[in-house]
Amino acid sequence: MSHKKRDRSWPPADAVEPLPAPVTDDHTHLPVPGVEEGGPGSEAPLTAAELTRRAAAVGVTRLITSACETPTWEGSLVLARELPAVRVALAVHPNEAVLHAGVREVGPDGLDPGVRAHHDEPLDEAMSRLEALIRAHRDVVVAVGETGMDLFRTGERGEAVQREAFRAHVALAKELGLPLQIHDRDAHRECVEVLEVDGAPERTVLHCFSGGAELAAACAEHGWYASVAGPITYPANDDLRSAVATLPDELLLVETDAPYLPPKRWRGRPNGSWLMADTVRSLAEQRGVALEAFCDTVRLNTETVYGAW
Repeated sequence: MSHKKRDRSWPPADAVEPLPAPVTDDHTHLPVPGVEEGGPGSEAPLTAAELTRRAAAVGVTRLITSACETPTWEGSLVLARELPAVRVALAVHPNEAVLHAGVREVGPDGLDPGVRAHHDEPLDEAMSRLEALIRAHRDVVVAVGETGMDLFRTGERGEAVQREAFRAHVALAKELGLPLQIHDRDAHRECVEVLEVDGAPERTVLHCFSGGAELAAACAEHGWYASVAGPITYPANDDLRSAVATLPDELLLVETDAPYLPPKRWRGRPNGSWLMADTVRSLAEQRGVALEAFCDTVRLNTETVYGAW
């Protein structure tokens, strides 16, 4: 019996109908020249310029690329200077923080932690370098992120490292007056606890919002933003849709987290910012709002958090 091979190629550039008004992808991961990265689309990579061009053609006119591994920092800053649509969020990802701290443990996911040469840099040195880079490039760095906690990928020792690294990022964002983008995987309670105890930055974003009613209520109470990605379109995610439905319009952002998590009809294939139009349409329908009006809401929210460029 033959099995049809799954299509893992990039969706076509004209895969989605253009939006009626411009929006911003507030969290993507653009490829950095000279940095080898695996993941979706890496076998036939598209350049950041091409990804940005495809996005602009459907109305996703601005992108924030999250550079959260140290080898991607400098190259992402270069991209922002070469591509007018692009701005940068810089951080040490929680799973990266564990490795920079010298912790070597297999987490609940059972995967090898994937230690690489750049993890030889101690975490405190990486954090010092992060602060210096942000201070030197304030014209193109619009957020600290992604930071947070990921208890799917780490054990008890790693959890302690992640919590302290998260707290350091929270403090940095507040000191610099920048928004904070939070990675929260199987750690809703822990992330909320840190934010409540330490005091969240004025503009705090739950990137790729994956929480339920309790986390949505915390966002509404504290004025934290929920950045919604492709999983909101997946048939099994009724609880996620219900939680997002309780959030006020003024706390919603939209993202791709590309090249991961494409909207439903492209699931299993690489994601790009141009496919975000599907997510925006789905959210507008779920909320019973006219598409153009919802695009305007997303744009205004994005400018409130990150400014305009």
